[in-house]
This record gives sequence, structure tokens and C-alpha cells, in this order.
Amino acid sequence: MNDTPTVLFVCVHNAGRSQMAAGYLRRMAGNRVRVLSAGSEPADRINPVAVAAMAEDGIDIAAEAPTLLATESVAESDVVITMGCGDACPIFPGKRYEDWALDDPAGAELADVRRIRDEIKQRVVVLLDELGIPESA
Repeated sequence: MNDTPTVLFVCVHNAGRSQMAAGYLRRMAGNRVRVLSAGSEPADRINPVAVAAMAEDGIDIAAEAPTLLATESVAESDVVITMGCGDACPIFPGKRYEDWALDDPAGAELADVRRIRDEIKQRVVVLLDELGIPESA
């Protein structure tokens, strides 16, 4: 793994789960991790309820835009975390892959998205610990 590892979060629409995870990792790791996110079938815009839920926790993801998953993004990543994107993510030897089974926030009420957000936050904390990167203040 590189001195500055690259973590790629992938979900179907890249409008909710992966954007929330990327937002937390950017906040918690600062410049000690390169963070990417993408979707196998990107939406036209980020989920406004996910934006609202993250804003409640002090993280602004409103300017993020859904991005199509590219093979190059997977190839350059050290850790690839999928969130319900099925078999759309290519597999490269030597990469660390995880699948986070999380509910899709698309169409969900804010209370449900908060629960998903909180679970993502907990998983990002664990990921940082596993990567040996202390959480930023």
C-alpha cells in the first residue's frame, strides 16, 4: 500500500452511501488518504436527503457530483469498498475489497438516512483504524 493510500467507495448511483462515506473519510483522514467515489449507474445529482443528513454532522457534500465508475479508479485504489453495486466493480489482484451491506438512502426519509449515515461513520472509523491512520481532530 502507498504512503498515502487511495480508498474508492462505490455504490450504484454515487448519490448517497458512497458520497457520505467519502465525506466522512475526507473529514477524518484529511490529506493522509486519497478518497474517490463512483457509481455503476450514477444519478444525475446527489441525494438531497443525504446532503441534509451529512450537514447535520457538519460535513458539506452538496457540491459533490455523481461519477461513473471507471476501471482506472479501481486500478489506482488500494482499498475498494462497495455498497450494493453487485458485480459492476472490476477485480484486480492485490487490492483490498470490502462490501458494506447498507440500506440505500434513495427515497428514504431523513430519519432513515440518519441511521445509514451513522452506520457509515462507524465503519469509516474502523477503516481508519485498520489502515493505521489516526482520526484528524
